[in-house]
Amino acid sequence: MVFQPQLRILISHDEIARAVDRLAREIGTDYEDKQPLLIGVLKGSFVFMADLIRQLDLPLEVEFVKVCSYGAEQESSGRIKLVQRLSTPIKGRDVLVIEDIVDTGMTISFVLDYLRKKKPASLKVCALTDKPSRRKVSVCIDYLGFTLPDRFIVGYGLDLDQRFRNLPHIYAVED
Repeated sequence: MVFQPQLRILISHDEIARAVDRLAREIGTDYEDKQPLLIGVLKGSFVFMADLIRQLDLPLEVEFVKVCSYGAEQESSGRIKLVQRLSTPIKGRDVLVIEDIVDTGMTISFVLDYLRKKKPASLKVCALTDKPSRRKVSVCIDYLGFTLPDRFIVGYGLDLDQRFRNLPHIYAVED
């Protein structure tokens, strides 16, 4: 039998849609005369990134990196591994990293360090959610959807052992 946790809606799909629209307007203004490269951090960011890029009315390119740090657990292992590297050169490009959640800050810090070595013209972060109470590494989030309490969340791309990504809302996993 598969473990089925109790889920409670924390952020509705309508609230998410409004946040995505707001973020797209902010990004669109800041990158008005540019052609940014949006780099999604897989796997969690893909749903958010798909909705976000459809709201952006500017020329852009899309790329992905894949890192892993959680495995099947609800706590990050603290060991980040780059599983999929960039295939697009970013030197001199305006780069916007798209992340589903900034938690300890370790994963996004790892990704930013990796990208800085490739010498982009600019490097910013757009995160759907942030849990600053869990921060272990200081990071700057340039565009933020929601600040959350210290709860494990799933849905809208976020998972628990690869499950629940397809749910339309963001849910808190209840103990």
